[in-house]
Amino acid sequence: MTDLKKHFAVIGNPIHHSLSPQIHIAFAKENGLDIDYEAVLSPLDQFKNTMHQLIQQKFTGANVTLPFKKEAYQLATTHSSHAKIAEAVNTLEFKENEIIGHNTDGIGLVRDLEQNLNVDLKSKKILLIGAGGAAEGVIYSMLEKKPSELMLTNRTIEKSRAIKNKMDMHAKGFNVNFNVIEIAKLPHQYFDLIINATSANFNNAELGIDHKVFHESSLAYDMMYGKETSYMKHAKSQGSRVSDGLGMLVEQAAEAFFIWHHIKPHTKSVIESLRAL
Repeated sequence: MTDLKKHFAVIGNPIHHSLSPQIHIAFAKENGLDIDYEAVLSPLDQFKNTMHQLIQQKFTGANVTLPFKKEAYQLATTHSSHAKIAEAVNTLEFKENEIIGHNTDGIGLVRDLEQNLNVDLKSKKILLIGAGGAAEGVIYSMLEKKPSELMLTNRTIEKSRAIKNKMDMHAKGFNVNFNVIEIAKLPHQYFDLIINATSANFNNAELGIDHKVFHESSLAYDMMYGKETSYMKHAKSQGSRVSDGLGMLVEQAAEAFFIWHHIKPHTKSVIESLRAL
């Protein structure tokens, strides 16, 4: 590629559903930038080769989605602090002989909660459901905001404990009550914010979450986007305010856009236009 236009991509498998091209093109248009941004399907065993092809084609950067965030972390030669803590990367910069890995997921979640949903996380009691990469990628960013309590739960408590042990070394200075709780004990607790970070394949019955966890003054947030999940329906039936993860998707993309272009894009109009679709 000899043109001056900068080239970007999002890599995943599957990838046809990705809204990232629309989001980044909208950000670029708003800021008078002419960029290319494409969705690239990588075979499951070919992620490294796919990335090296993009580098050879003089791409400036790439976003990485499931299931390649851990591989992207291993591929990067330098890591941001958030990427190091999560041990996962969703944004890559290609600079000369360097591949710089970032993780913007936690920043995206916190911004959506604080700026779009008007939730001040400081001193709040938070429950995070899930112990996979999605949960791991956002815990540090939430602890940074100094909630009074962050509880982690999952169907298999061992996974939650493993994440807690890993995060404890990074989060010591925050003075947050960060702990693991068994699903059976949830109905006897109060939470201001309940976040579902599990995969779409698991519904509430399988998670074993009692509907009494939800109440009128809580926000139930689902990282999935594009449809009302059974988790959101259960929460709504108990009077909770609910939100899907579309705002998080746009906000984490905005942080990636800032990393690449050093411009902070406006996000509200993009969220609204995607919601309208």
